[in-house]
Amino acid sequence: QHKLGEYMVRTAESTLQEVDVVLFVVDATEKRGAGEDYILNLLQKVKTPVILVVNKIDKLTDKQKLFQIMEGYNKLYKFAAIVPVSALNDSEFPGLVQEITKHLPEGPAYFPEDMITDQPERVIAAEMIREKVLRLTRDEIPHSVAVEVDEFKERDEENVYIRATIFVERESQKGIVIGAKGSLLKKIGQQARADIEKLLYCKVFLDLWVKVKADWRNKDKALKQLGYKE
Repeated sequence: QHKLGEYMVRTAESTLQEVDVVLFVVDATEKRGAGEDYILNLLQKVKTPVILVVNKIDKLTDKQKLFQIMEGYNKLYKFAAIVPVSALNDSEFPGLVQEITKHLPEGPAYFPEDMITDQPERVIAAEMIREKVLRLTRDEIPHSVAVEVDEFKERDEENVYIRATIFVERESQKGIVIGAKGSLLKKIGQQARADIEKLLYCKVFLDLWVKVKADWRNKDKALKQLGYKE
């Protein structure tokens, strides 16, 4: 629907041949549609093992329905495994982890054990802020929100100052993110700051601003600025 979406689809498709295993997640409460068929068609072209993950099984009152879903997909593609899950109720996913592990070759440790990501701290901070915007606005603000960290400064060993801009596409969306008398923006800041402090192990001063960048998802310059395109 926009250049950002096209870029995300291309990125996802390009990884199918580069990974050790692919998880194809489907919703047990919805009928297979054009989106699922499009993905199945893509998978026909790769040799990577594919695990079908049938989610939301907690929503099914008739367990026969689950069998029908699994059987239906099994006729369309030769999956390495089919694993039913409930993302709402499961926490460890032992069956799924076991199936994934079967396809992961042993190798050297490329990163230290205590390293959980290869992304810079300012990138993670931006994503934590964006997550809070999406969670607190829900359907009012679709994925037309981007966050850019403008300043990330260590004041001393125990304090970090972060100034970030939340970009939206329309003036009406700006009002939603800010909220009445700044109430929602304050809540976004409080929740994001708590997460960032856990990440950095120090006190964080978070300064948030909201700006309109009209139709940024369709502009190459904006996508590059916000880190979505090289």
